[in-house]
Amino acid sequence: MKIQESAENYLETICMLSGKGPVRSIDIVNELELTKPSVSVAMKNLRASGHVLMDDSGYITLTDSGRAIAEKMYERHILLSDWLAALGVDKETAGRDACRMEHAMSEQSFAAIKTHIAENML
Repeated sequence: MKIQESAENYLETICMLSGKGPVRSIDIVNELELTKPSVSVAMKNLRASGHVLMDDSGYITLTDSGRAIAEKMYERHILLSDWLAALGVDKETAGRDACRMEHAMSEQSFAAIKTHIAENML
């Protein structure tokens, strides 16, 4: 099932933040520099779609489906931003561009780029 780019960004952010400890909505607000109402609506939608769980204390965890999407986006982001940086793009621009590219790219194109990088840059 295809989900919206914004949902993919939320899931990826939750995954990254969870590596530092428990995640609450305010952590996502601060990380993505969004408003509390925007994050609240997004969390409601992600709970309804079965990608996140929220306990009574407000802690957010990824479900298996949410984690799969988040890890996929994170892998794409890291590979693409590192690749762009290796091509000479400054790190900040490479990160911004990778963020846009990771959502728009097909599985086939990403797999081809990943193979090309593995064969030619390692």
